[in-house]
Amino acid sequence: MIGSDRPRLDSPVPSSWLASLLRPAPDSAVAELLRRGKSPWSGAIHLLWSVWIFLTPVLGNGFTLRWLLLTLASYPLFLLLYAKVMLAPRHHGWRYALGMIVLALVLLPWYPSGLSYFVFGCVMIRMSSRGGWWVYLLQLTGLNLLFCGAALYFGYPWQAMVWMPAVSFIVGLVVNVEALSQQRDVALQLSQDEVRRLATTAERERIGRDLHDLLGHTLSLITLKLELARKLYDRDDARARQEIGEAEAIAREALAQVRSAVTGIRASDLAGELASARLLLECQQVHLQYTTPPPMPVDVERGLALVLREAATNIVRHAQATRVQVDFMLEDRQLAMQIRDDGRGGVQAEGNGLCGMRERAAALGGQLTLQSPRGEGTLLTVRVPLGAATMPLSSASLAQGGPA
Repeated sequence: MIGSDRPRLDSPVPSSWLASLLRPAPDSAVAELLRRGKSPWSGAIHLLWSVWIFLTPVLGNGFTLRWLLLTLASYPLFLLLYAKVMLAPRHHGWRYALGMIVLALVLLPWYPSGLSYFVFGCVMIRMSSRGGWWVYLLQLTGLNLLFCGAALYFGYPWQAMVWMPAVSFIVGLVVNVEALSQQRDVALQLSQDEVRRLATTAERERIGRDLHDLLGHTLSLITLKLELARKLYDRDDARARQEIGEAEAIAREALAQVRSAVTGIRASDLAGELASARLLLECQQVHLQYTTPPPMPVDVERGLALVLREAATNIVRHAQATRVQVDFMLEDRQLAMQIRDDGRGGVQAEGNGLCGMRERAAALGGQLTLQSPRGEGTLLTVRVPLGAATMPLSSASLAQGGPA
């Protein structure tokens, strides 16, 4: 009988060990890809450059049995080191990148294809570290001096000592620039998240203050009225009915004020929507300028804010623009909002987004017009009537708006 302490064939231990081996560290390159919403396999695209391992014999002595055996022995080890660089913590990744360089130098006397391992190692050291530009240049210089010394010792031609450092420096610096760009993108994303968080906190504080100012005094007054009415009722005073009636009127007025406040809270703030549109467009390298929106009724502001949101989304998806301008103008007791971009234009058919914007303008009693000549950008204009209670749009407010 087989001892019970021996592992079973269907034991989950091997799979668990493999899962733990391939689990990315929280600060690894794969974890960073996942945080940016990318596939964890997107980092493996760089492995396509390892095709040079299999092309080097074509340019040299051809495919030999020694090349085949060394490839079968070294290439799986190289893939393991590559995976560890991508999955390991940042402060450990450089060890595996250095392992690629050591692998290339050990195989240097017999395996010219291993020069690709050296290039990968030089590149991966930068991907797995957070050092600055000059630190990486010093690392590259030192590694290439080490390579040139080894290549000279093993009798490599002088051409190899020219093009190998050149390739490693060029590819390494390109990757360095990409890494710096990614770090700036991450910092920009963090700043945008912080702006949104602060805006949300400020809005919550404003709502709290408004509700406190609105309900605090009113509820206190109702309480006093009802206490007085109870005392008068106990003495059979006819004024008790009057006090109860006044408390009821105050409560109804407070209810109307709460409903009005809730409507304002639910409404989209046009200034906030302009700031959100700027964040959205700037992330796509589209510069937004706008003038300050004037005071307007809540329903008009809500409708224009939703039109602006849909327009910004359409510009990001379809316009291929680099600049967007949003202006507000007063025309014969009508408020006009113009959204102009310098994209490709040529809008012919109206999709769901444009139809929705047209319906929102119509619901406000206004109209939407679109001018989109091919190659000359798009101009979207929404005109809505302003009621008598609407504050006029002064020329001074437009002059002070300027580019935000």
